Amino acid sequence: MSQFYVACNLGLENGRVTLGQLHKGQLLVSEIRRFPIVPVVERNSVQWNIPQLYQEVLEALRTIGSYEEPVQSISCTSFAGDYLLFDKDGALITPTIHHSDPQALAARNKVWPDLPWETIFQETGTHRIPLNMFLQLGAETSKRLKHTRCVLPLADAFNFLLGGEPRMERSAASATQLFNPVSGQWSDQVLGALRIRPDILPGTVSAGTVLGNLREGIGQETRLEDVRVVASCSEELAAALAGLPVVESECWAFLREGSWSTVGMLVPQPIISDASLAAAFANHAAPDGQVCFHKRGNGLQILAECQRFWAETDRGIDNQMLSHLAGSATPFESLIDPADARFLEPGDMPLKIQAFCKETNQAVPRKPGPVYRCVLESLALHYRKLIQEAELLTGTAIQRVFVLGEDTNMLLNHFVANALQRPVTVALGDSQAVGNIVLQALALKHVRSPEEARAVLRACCKAQTIVPHANLWEDAYDRFVGLRTEAAAPA
Repeated sequence: MSQFYVACNLGLENGRVTLGQLHKGQLLVSEIRRFPIVPVVERNSVQWNIPQLYQEVLEALRTIGSYEEPVQSISCTSFAGDYLLFDKDGALITPTIHHSDPQALAARNKVWPDLPWETIFQETGTHRIPLNMFLQLGAETSKRLKHTRCVLPLADAFNFLLGGEPRMERSAASATQLFNPVSGQWSDQVLGALRIRPDILPGTVSAGTVLGNLREGIGQETRLEDVRVVASCSEELAAALAGLPVVESECWAFLREGSWSTVGMLVPQPIISDASLAAAFANHAAPDGQVCFHKRGNGLQILAECQRFWAETDRGIDNQMLSHLAGSATPFESLIDPADARFLEPGDMPLKIQAFCKETNQAVPRKPGPVYRCVLESLALHYRKLIQEAELLTGTAIQRVFVLGEDTNMLLNHFVANALQRPVTVALGDSQAVGNIVLQALALKHVRSPEEARAVLRACCKAQTIVPHANLWEDAYDRFVGLRTEAAAPA
């Protein structure tokens, strides 16, 4: 008999509801509904449109209910930076402020607890990033917090709206920068320094916890009675890692491509040390009691800014043509350091690239093809540097890298394989949904163990593996490592 599971993902730009079917050890997934997530601008305030998102999810559930299949459970994943506030009656406190709200951003910039940064890292194991609950809650108004009984990130909030108890799954909790990953508790020291009431933070649960049944009214409306609500991995990266077809004996790392890229690996315990602090690595909870040890850095937004610049100057070129032009350009003619501060901000990116190359005494790329190749090769070398940092900090030799992301750049993936001289496996774009579904099956004991879950994933995920074939990257990496020193040297 087939078992069916619903995975709902609420990202920064779009939402997706996916139906998974498990039958005799085979997993099939189908996207049921996709919808844009567009913040609402109202009176100079930027807000999440929670009623619209809720109705989109309900419409997807109505569609699934019309199939009359034996749906077992539902679980939500999301971007973990923003949150919803609920009062003592469980009602939503509006508005739900978006992290891009200018007033909230200005307030966050004024908030900093009376704690050294090193102490915050020792307490939470997370690096300083702008998009999490840490400063946003600290910047909340006293009026709103006075009426708050519970605060939940998006995914956990939607799990609560759909049914069950208000609980925060640990992958989302560890991303708030308010949670101690060693003790498994909220950090009293950080909460006290920010003057945040501990009682508004809910109890935490591990991935794969059954929270309760779908609310009766929702079940009747959608024809999905007796469906359970499960906390899988609420944080979308953790869910995606749970959906990878890894081999148990293989040491692997991951690269999440996007406007901002994330490189990391799973480790058994948090790595909280002076070295990991200096290297800007963070520790977030992952499935099976593991820890996602990772670092966030610059990524494809450099290419997006180049394309925007060319489009504004009447030289708009699509990705396919740019990849063709880059493939024809001279290899390693010029390189940049993506971590250089100038490339972290938008605006006239080709001109910034040309200025960097001139400062470092390299050939200056003028045409789109050479510029595009310069960025791709530089990103590949940048990722190699980050993975080597992770290997050094963990004492682990990486054998394979999994690439995550809906819109991965295949030319970049080939460059990454060659730069690392290790195979690169490009995961499915729906790995978040797949991981969510597998964790639900584990929670309900339809899959008996994490090892069996990995076997199911290997059987169903037809991922593409890129084997390195070029060996000309060593000299390029030596040049790349020296770029920052050259750029910083006096003229």
